[in-house]
Amino acid sequence: GCNPLAETGRSKLQNQRAVLNQQILRAVRMRAGAENLLRATTNNKVREQVLLELSFVNSDLQILKEELEGLNISVEVYQNTEETFSIPLVPLGLKETKEVDFTLPLKDFILEHYSEDSSEYEDEIADLMDLRQACRTPSRDEAGIEMLISYFLQLGYVENRFFPPTRHMGVLFTWYDSFTGVPVCQQNLLLEKASILFNIGALYTQIGTRCNRQTQAGLENAVDAFQRAAGVLSYLRETFTHTPSYDMSPAMLNVLVKMMLAQAQECVFEQTGLPGIRNEFFTLVKMTQEVAKVGEVYMLVNTAMNQEPVKENIPYSWSKLAQIKSDHYKALAHYFIATVLCDHELQSGDDEDQQEKALSQLYDYMPEGLMVLTVLKDKVQRKQLGKAHLRKAIVYHEEALRVCSLCKKLRNIDVLQEVLTAAHKRSLLKYAQQETEDDFLSLIQAPDILPKTEYKIETIAPQFSKVKVKDFFHRLGPLTVFSAKQRWTAPRTIHIHHEGGELGFGLKGGSPVQIYCLDPVCSAASMGLKEGDYIVSVGGVDCKWLGVNEVLEKLRNVGEQPIEIEVISCQDTAASMHSKSATYSVGMQKTYSLICLAMEEDKIDQTKKAPLKLPFLSWGTKNRQKAASTLCLPSAVAGSSQIKKKLSPFTLLNTESSLY
Repeated sequence: GCNPLAETGRSKLQNQRAVLNQQILRAVRMRAGAENLLRATTNNKVREQVLLELSFVNSDLQILKEELEGLNISVEVYQNTEETFSIPLVPLGLKETKEVDFTLPLKDFILEHYSEDSSEYEDEIADLMDLRQACRTPSRDEAGIEMLISYFLQLGYVENRFFPPTRHMGVLFTWYDSFTGVPVCQQNLLLEKASILFNIGALYTQIGTRCNRQTQAGLENAVDAFQRAAGVLSYLRETFTHTPSYDMSPAMLNVLVKMMLAQAQECVFEQTGLPGIRNEFFTLVKMTQEVAKVGEVYMLVNTAMNQEPVKENIPYSWSKLAQIKSDHYKALAHYFIATVLCDHELQSGDDEDQQEKALSQLYDYMPEGLMVLTVLKDKVQRKQLGKAHLRKAIVYHEEALRVCSLCKKLRNIDVLQEVLTAAHKRSLLKYAQQETEDDFLSLIQAPDILPKTEYKIETIAPQFSKVKVKDFFHRLGPLTVFSAKQRWTAPRTIHIHHEGGELGFGLKGGSPVQIYCLDPVCSAASMGLKEGDYIVSVGGVDCKWLGVNEVLEKLRNVGEQPIEIEVISCQDTAASMHSKSATYSVGMQKTYSLICLAMEEDKIDQTKKAPLKLPFLSWGTKNRQKAASTLCLPSAVAGSSQIKKKLSPFTLLNTESSLY
């Protein structure tokens, strides 16, 4: 990973994000304590003081939330260092996490479950912890992506080796929400894997924004990076559907995927116009539909950002930037077609049919009284329709400038203001060149332009198989046998004697080998060897990874001397307890963790079942039950109808993994 103390713009932002996360955590804890005191006390004076404290904490949390939003819109830091005259692209910030110490839990599990000397695996545990620490500050390039994927794949091995489905390991993973700063704590490894996937997608977005958009290669790399980011986030949405963190909820991930694909579409348009846009009929028609497509996808992104439950959690400036880009690119589409109509009159040598076909594909309908061929031939109608498009372009430009002026964060992005102002002035100048005294007689309304693109933008699924990793705990044995799900007896020592050149048993299987066709009267059987036992060592040499031929060779080389082998017997695996989970959705009365603590529902009589503990503390939502408090706790009363409530983004999740 990168040096976490490096004074780069990106590391400064991540450090600020970490500090804000701690401040938000402290404020949320204060709020939780104040809420508990408010519920417990009946003293009016104390209640007044607590209410005053709550209003202060709420204000403090709102300020911290706005500061975090400011970090999310600090897009200039992530852009290419080359001077460019393009609207900035939006990257995702990396999720922050706390340090995790695997040493004691893994060493205890190795000793208890695998019956091995855990001190021999200290280096492997240290390697795992070093890799996790490096993943907190990945480099912004392919090496950083490869490192994050390596850790993600390594977590698959760790999960199978050390995390049995029937109990927790006591390792607490804490990750902070990228948008709200609220921490989520889980003892389940799924939170760790989901958060690493989110950071892989976020790092791809940072790589995409860093590409030089003034070169063809840079734009191609940007398109590829945003498509890969969308693919990773889409994979996260489909694979981990029970994440308790708001930034990884299905609704939020759906919006983020759309935003990344829209930015890829924007880079495709810039790629098309990079060599320069020739003032030629068919070139301008093509560019009109390409840029109209960009405007359309950003309009869909803006619509998605303003839907519940995403609206309350998405940065306000992101929503406004999507609206600005939608208006800006729609304005460019109307400007291009106005240029076609005003500057390119039908000449005698022009292909009339081709021009009519190209122009008719731009519109779903024509204004009343106009036909495509008539517009092409009639100079007056052509000019009137062109000016109508210019007026619409100016309206869109002015709306983009107005929205930009309303958002403080966007007003501070100089290049955004420059691009919008330059495009607006260009449309005004073009309109002024076409202006005549009889303009007031023109009542034509410019029709909408049909978007179309020759470059289909799709997500690129993550290709984890391209990154080769070796299991850190390879020495424990083949994962198909030596996993957390399997249980065995402790290793038993058996003394093998050759009886007339025969062992009294056969071997089968791959690695490790199993005892097969055991003679019940042989000396090995009398010493405790059983049918189906696994051989883990021969003569003190580990043979978990050896096949049948290699083990037989070791046994034959002993000659007539007795030899010691160590074997284990597989025990019946205890039936896994229910893993109850709930899909994330707003308005839920009850929300569970990624995988709730195992609940043996079959053993509990339904009539005696206690109501579920609901630890959610909503932030920023009015309490509909207690007007005196801003606390909003879901209720689960037997026989009562469910009341739909809006969950706030600032929520303490899972008190059983207590943060305080």
